[in-house]
Amino acid sequence: MANTTSAKKAARKIVRRTEVNKARRSRMRTYLRKVEEAIASGDKTAAAAALKAAQPELMRAAQKGVVHKNTASRKVSRLAHRVSALAS
Repeated sequence: MANTTSAKKAARKIVRRTEVNKARRSRMRTYLRKVEEAIASGDKTAAAAALKAAQPELMRAAQKGVVHKNTASRKVSRLAHRVSALAS
């Protein structure tokens, strides 16, 4: 348990930030799941639309520090490649 006043405040802040980050991470994963499901169904237009919606959500998560910037970019790149491969 925290002893100093500043440590107690830091502990309270951590609890609040954890809740916010959990919500952001969950939202990001929901968008990713929608893209995955669209790819699995084989519907290129739905997959492209889902990717278009998921991309800003992933980048927002990266900007807010939920995931690393390179991780978000890598996920977007791999999903885009899989969506484009649906056409062929």
